[in-house]
Amino acid sequence: MPHRVAVLALDGVLPLDLGIPARVFNEACTPDGTRLYSVSTFSLGGRPVRTHEDFQILVDHDESVLRTADTVVIATQEPSEHLLATGTLPGDLAATLDRIRPRTRIVSLCTSAFLLAAAGLLNGRRATTHWALCDTFARLFPDVEVDPNVLFVDNGRILTSAGGAAGIDMCLHLVRRDHGATVAAAAARRCVAAPWREGGQAQFIEHLVPQDTDRSTSATRQWALERLAEPITLEDMARHAHMSVRTFTRRFRGEAGTSPLKWLAQRRLAHARLLLESTDLTIARVATACGFGDPVTLRKQFHTHVGLSPLAYRRAHNPPERH
Repeated sequence: MPHRVAVLALDGVLPLDLGIPARVFNEACTPDGTRLYSVSTFSLGGRPVRTHEDFQILVDHDESVLRTADTVVIATQEPSEHLLATGTLPGDLAATLDRIRPRTRIVSLCTSAFLLAAAGLLNGRRATTHWALCDTFARLFPDVEVDPNVLFVDNGRILTSAGGAAGIDMCLHLVRRDHGATVAAAAARRCVAAPWREGGQAQFIEHLVPQDTDRSTSATRQWALERLAEPITLEDMARHAHMSVRTFTRRFRGEAGTSPLKWLAQRRLAHARLLLESTDLTIARVATACGFGDPVTLRKQFHTHVGLSPLAYRRAHNPPERH
């Protein structure tokens, strides 16, 4: 049975963001094309919803979908004046959120994190929202640890994301978490989206396209990707780019939104996931092939960033016939 996703559309919803969960999850398929998720959009009482733009939408479902939902996504809705003034929810919305089953995964896109916080679901947790409203969020909900410098935060059952395209990144992250890097990468290709932007990446970067390609760090990033098995230092990368370490680090962060060494560690981890899913290499050989050096370091990276050991990850994400 596919994983059931229920997407809540409220008045003021941003149409682009509302379509993100269905667009991404519906592209996650088995090798024979079977969809791994079913996505249903619902509203309070199944009523028409007025969007943030100049049109309304009709949905086919109401809160009854919460009885069977495995994941609930609250599409982006700008916080109302009432919410900003009081930090509380209208009664009907609060009652709807209370109907979510205890083990159901809950996801907010962008400023809908305000709704989760007002419901008390983020107390004592780390969370993010659109960078422009992070200060407001922090003042209104002091019991939430607000991080304005990430694309999304995964707390296990509850996830929050920053604005716009970060919702795509988080949905692809969930596909990767549920079904592995191969399925997520295939879904990203069909969506023509970046297959991997780590949640800890900055919400915005200085230049989407390098303004001076001769001084870009892109060639060095490609050089490093072709040598993941080798020991690569920050000095090695700066030397390849013909820059000082300080200049290279500044330009790299401006183009990639993160530091060179953090980017390198993320790419090594992504490659390790792919090898564990698609090959029978031993854990030691995977560690060597990805530049981690030894299985102990690989295990530490997996426990920190994935929450599983490499062996447990392989068992969880390999096709059944490989067991």
